[in-house]
Amino acid sequence: MSSFDERFMHRAIELARRGMEEGDGGPFGSVVVKEGVIIGEGTNRVTSTNDPTAHAEVVAIREACKNLGTFQLTGCEIYASCEPCPMCLSAIYWSRADNIFFAGDRNDAARAGFDDAYIYDEFASEPSGRKIGIEQRMQEAAVAVFDEWIEKPDKVRY
Repeated sequence: MSSFDERFMHRAIELARRGMEEGDGGPFGSVVVKEGVIIGEGTNRVTSTNDPTAHAEVVAIREACKNLGTFQLTGCEIYASCEPCPMCLSAIYWSRADNIFFAGDRNDAARAGFDDAYIYDEFASEPSGRKIGIEQRMQEAAVAVFDEWIEKPDKVRY
């Protein structure tokens, strides 16, 4: 069951404004909350760090995982000033967070010049029809490593 708390959304929006004003990157902010406590915060830092993956949600997830000493955020909620882009949504799923709350949506972001629609469209397309070339090569070599993983007795499952 979700437990939306307006205070955390206000904080995510405040981070979006602060990051934008300080020149960190685009107007996006996010917090990760566990049991009513913020355990990770992030602002968009794409342009200030030259890192295309430094979106607010990813930055917040990295900080939360570091603070918790784990790579999973089960029992946590993500608050984002805007609907997560495909990359951030994927990161949230990989983190195993319980809930996502967002304020602005993808249409609001597009109006401000952040249009992720083409990425959503690309994901819906067959790999051979995508704008970035994508080819499968050396499958057998990769499968051999997966086979080794399957047999590895001390692996950490995730």
